[in-house]
Amino acid sequence: MNKIIEKLELWKDVFIKNIPNIAIAIVVLIVSYFASRAISSFVNKAIGNRISQKSVRNLVSRVASALIFLLGLYFAMTILKFDDTLKTIVSAAGVSGIVIGLALQGTLSNTISGIVLSFRKNLGIGNWVETNGYSGEVIDINLNYFVIKEADNNMVVIPNKTILENPFKNYSLTTKMRISIECGVEYGADLEKVEALTKEVITSNFNQKEIDKHVEFYFTEFADSSINFLCRFWVDSQNALEKLKAKSKAIIEIKKAFDKEGINIPFPIRTLEFSNKLDIQNQLAKSNNSQNQE
Repeated sequence: MNKIIEKLELWKDVFIKNIPNIAIAIVVLIVSYFASRAISSFVNKAIGNRISQKSVRNLVSRVASALIFLLGLYFAMTILKFDDTLKTIVSAAGVSGIVIGLALQGTLSNTISGIVLSFRKNLGIGNWVETNGYSGEVIDINLNYFVIKEADNNMVVIPNKTILENPFKNYSLTTKMRISIECGVEYGADLEKVEALTKEVITSNFNQKEIDKHVEFYFTEFADSSINFLCRFWVDSQNALEKLKAKSKAIIEIKKAFDKEGINIPFPIRTLEFSNKLDIQNQLAKSNNSQNQE
């Protein structure tokens, strides 16, 4: 019992002796707590214009807040002369971090990829992209996944790691898009007239001067039933849907113009020839043989 009382007396003396250090450590912790909250709010506002995803903004601001608080905790423990305890905690945290990191390798990879994607200037919410065999509008870039809304209104959820490691096409990075149309005309058509008429139709429906471009027209091959050509022109568009609409309109207008001018767009034709010549001698021979048999 006396030993316990002596031990308590010793602790009381140590506590009284370290009251100034304890007071300073508490003040440091309080200051670091409010500083971490202020830093969290500041970081959230500072990156608000650059990162539109709320989840990513919250993650970055919380990481910054945690770093400030941990720094204050480090100073407080140093003031209290808990250096050995601090080293032990850091070592244990390091080992635990390695174990947790290996266990959650895929999840952490997607999370880091989501943060990286949020800072990329060539990819953002509202862009029309094509990647990993899917094409559509970017709806969300979350911490773990990437959401695309396809033209058929279906949502495609893709892991962030897959987006970051594979190439993608972003239609929204440019305001101009080139459209190619392939067609064919009959062999008897006036090719110069076909070229002039096609260019006229495209120019009248898609103003190339406004976007500082011009119509390209090339005959490409002598096919089985037609002489094929390629026509290329430009439109103001930032997504694949507008490209499809423009291509559809161009096909309709070209078909109308060709029909009006009597230019035929042939379909594959197979010609079959039947021989009407009879081998009279063979027929007579067969007739004679049949008569002799009778």
